[in-house]
Amino acid sequence: MEQVCQHHLSNRLLHRAFSVFLFNTENKLLLQQRSDAKITFPGCFTNTCCSHPLSNPAELEESDALGVRRAAQRRLKAELGIPLEEVPPEEINYLTRIHYKAQSDGIWGEHEIDYILLVRKNVTLNPDPNEIKSYCYVSKEELKELLKKAASGEIKITPWFKIIAATFLFKWWDNLNHLNQFVDHEKIYRM
Repeated sequence: MEQVCQHHLSNRLLHRAFSVFLFNTENKLLLQQRSDAKITFPGCFTNTCCSHPLSNPAELEESDALGVRRAAQRRLKAELGIPLEEVPPEEINYLTRIHYKAQSDGIWGEHEIDYILLVRKNVTLNPDPNEIKSYCYVSKEELKELLKKAASGEIKITPWFKIIAATFLFKWWDNLNHLNQFVDHEKIYRM
């Protein structure tokens, strides 16, 4: 636990992360509400899956973000119970990266280079209640309503999800069949 969480301490060492946005074939986005047991941003609504690659050769592979995509496959299984064969790394699209920093509380926070990954397919869900408090698929309109509730303080959302939703998400959503125009593996957007 100590080694895994070291990068979340208040000094917030810069580390790699990923954020998965999974859309079903009806173009609805799968959201989750993080478990109340999460160290950072407990109970917050966020995108489909967010985590960190492990420090092992398979998940450190940088070529075409293969390691990060393998890590995403692993965490989609761990958090949402999605069978590994339903989300092979080749079907996880790496778009770009963002760099952000956010404080969760007085001790914990994030300072990440966040790899943005998109998946578009129907999947089998069997969420782990230790990871996820709730989940749902939302339309664009439903997400806009959720973001309004977050802005008014009615609900909480994670800072990375707020940044991505405000900056990129709706452009991607409008172009799910033409995502290649948004692929930028060289740039890191500073947020």
